[in-house]
Amino acid sequence: MKKVALGLSGGVDSAVAAYFLKKEGYFVTGIFMKNWTGSDRFPCNWEKDREDAIKVAATLGIEFETWDFEKEYREKVVGYFFSEYKKGRTPNPDVMCNREIKFGMFYERAISSGYDFVATGHYARVDHENDDRLLKGIDPSKDQSYFLSGLTRSKLKKIFLPIGQYKKSEIRKIADQIGLPNSKKPDSQGICFIGQVNIKDFLSSQIDFHKGNVVDTEGNIVGKHDGVEFYTVGQRHGLSIPNRLPYYVAGKDLKKNIVFVSLGNENENLYGSKAETGEIVWVDERKRESFVGEAVIRYHHKPVGVELKKNTQSKGYSVKFDVAQRAVTVGQAIVLYLGDELIGGGFIEN
Repeated sequence: MKKVALGLSGGVDSAVAAYFLKKEGYFVTGIFMKNWTGSDRFPCNWEKDREDAIKVAATLGIEFETWDFEKEYREKVVGYFFSEYKKGRTPNPDVMCNREIKFGMFYERAISSGYDFVATGHYARVDHENDDRLLKGIDPSKDQSYFLSGLTRSKLKKIFLPIGQYKKSEIRKIADQIGLPNSKKPDSQGICFIGQVNIKDFLSSQIDFHKGNVVDTEGNIVGKHDGVEFYTVGQRHGLSIPNRLPYYVAGKDLKKNIVFVSLGNENENLYGSKAETGEIVWVDERKRESFVGEAVIRYHHKPVGVELKKNTQSKGYSVKFDVAQRAVTVGQAIVLYLGDELIGGGFIEN
């Protein structure tokens, strides 16, 4: 009997994934990943989540273990999160969490411990019958393939994503029908494993405030900000602008401590037709000099036609969008698709 290590979070998605795998005849062990225990200022409900995961495992009759990755999570995800903001960039901790923890530390430990496969409750699909292709989940409102852009086929051949072929409403219905104790549990929100926190408060725990000027596109000082690190392109709220006009962040100058704003949500200064990436992780691990397809530049962003060409001056690529995109943000993941198939992904550098 093949053995599967399944990330059992305490939520309904991974619970139903465990049910599917056991039903298919696999020996399933539910693994609760203890990645973040919080603090007095930023409490975490990990103990309740673990308790829910234990109840699910007992209900399904599967083995249960707790694996502690908190040290690695603080270094590789939380450390990255603060480091990026300090540089004036906007990080994507969920992408990094999947790359470094769920399909990094967790995957490697599972395989080295003798498990044949690793599974999670992500809304995406692996087509094992066609070269282990990574595909979008069929529910467009829940598709999470964007967060899995660091995966390659060498790993995908040992990964199961059992719920990606279902809609969320169907998963809820199945959980209720089979009597899972967490069938009504709300979906988790916020940063991967940390949950919902006030981002500004969270950042200020490690980043000092440096108040400065907010400047419009004509060079006029129109207000004040608390520090360029706390703002991202396209943002409206959080700026101290007396005249209450609808200004949006159009850019930042970290050295001069200036936040630049444009008037109006559709201002041309908020749009860009070009970008540069860092190194792209291609799913098939094949080197490419160019790519023509579609790109997604943030979660739930509408795919846009794109052309990439290898940058001879770096390990990255020059990007040209078919249509100018709003708030192309340094630090965010850019994920590449051909239809429903995820081809590769990296991070926006410029």
